[in-house]
Amino acid sequence: MLPAAFDYRAPASLTEALAILKQHGDEAKVMAGGQSLIPLLKLRFSRPELVVDIARIPDLNTIKREDADGHFAIGALARHVDIENSKELAIAAPMLAEAAHWIADPLVRNRGTLVGSICHADPAGDWGSVVLAFGADIVATSQSGQRVIHAQDFFQGPFLDGGKIAKAGIGLTAVGDRNIKAADAELYLHGKEPTDAVIAEAARLAAETAEPKDDARGSAAYKKDVVRVFVQRGLKTAVGRAREAR
Repeated sequence: MLPAAFDYRAPASLTEALAILKQHGDEAKVMAGGQSLIPLLKLRFSRPELVVDIARIPDLNTIKREDADGHFAIGALARHVDIENSKELAIAAPMLAEAAHWIADPLVRNRGTLVGSICHADPAGDWGSVVLAFGADIVATSQSGQRVIHAQDFFQGPFLDGGKIAKAGIGLTAVGDRNIKAADAELYLHGKEPTDAVIAEAARLAAETAEPKDDARGSAAYKKDVVRVFVQRGLKTAVGRAREAR
């Protein structure tokens, strides 16, 4: 498949990249090696309005010792092969170099990055387990400054971001002359903690979106209430599964 249309920017500095990301917010996706993002784009699992390619930004591919205690800083553009071939890491943290050697295949290792893999956070990915074992910290940077996130706090369950809903999709069937997307309910859920009250309100909004007709199977009011009940049940099930996966 081909990706959906998107705009493309390749900033030349970190300052420029952060400004672009602040301007476009969640509608922008960052690309480093592209080994995680490009497949998502092709499958249309991700449809950003803008792709921000950071590959041209200097000094993001560094692997350097931070202190005498053996702490290393690995830049956002450090590739798997860079980690595999790092002489310093081979001595100070050989497990990192060994893990890099077993990532996918040579094509991926020569393009993909450790940081990109961590941000993608595939539960089947190798680097997540490695950074957890090392007790690594992730340094996140924005125009507002930097914050340090411990690895054990960084990885979240699917569609949960710090205990809040990162994305929700609600589709309704057989309650109108077409399938209906409950957009108001989806928008309401975004960024909220999935409490019982929030779920109940989202279910109410979804029911208001429905357009059923009176017929032999029931009144329109009854069908809307059925929508409310089933959306509420479905959301509670989805949240429960997401929490179990964390």
